[in-house]
Amino acid sequence: MKKRPLRQPESHGQLRIIGGQWRGRKLRFPVVAGLRPTGDRVRETLFNWLQMSIAEARCLDVFAGAGGLGLEALSRGCTHCTMIEKDTQACRQLDANLQLLQAQGAEVVQADALAWLAGYTGPGFDVVFLDPPFAADLWQASLDQIGTHLNPNAQIYVEAPVGKALITPNNWQLHREKCAGEVCYRLYHCL
Repeated sequence: MKKRPLRQPESHGQLRIIGGQWRGRKLRFPVVAGLRPTGDRVRETLFNWLQMSIAEARCLDVFAGAGGLGLEALSRGCTHCTMIEKDTQACRQLDANLQLLQAQGAEVVQADALAWLAGYTGPGFDVVFLDPPFAADLWQASLDQIGTHLNPNAQIYVEAPVGKALITPNNWQLHREKCAGEVCYRLYHCL
């Protein structure tokens, strides 16, 4: 009996843009430890929630990873998206995907997200995506720093494991919440 050759582990995954000008486009992302792109159904639900506020928005994707949230926001008409990612390989692929799409208004910053948030002094953001690596437990530290970077009436998306307790600022109101499998995702509105 012939043995089948061992299959090499894939070095890239694939991400599909759900809506907007790049709808249906499939983009590569590197297989990196801890990188867990937001699934299609979750992204579709999130952007249905955001449909009235994403166009013309300034967005921040704090732990960009594969870039699914930031790229989806750009595809749907946000004017600017800053994507913060620590991993060199992921940043290179984000840059390549932005070039492939000929995206305007995007900025990829290779940095530790918490250090970047602590030092950022630029304009505020209308929509913030917060989906840190689950094993790193960076939710609270991130939430504590995001507030100073929000424009009035900003929306903050947080993706966390089911049962993860979060302490949000008093001026944040939970707008929507849903769980899918092991993930709970919430959209807050900054009053």
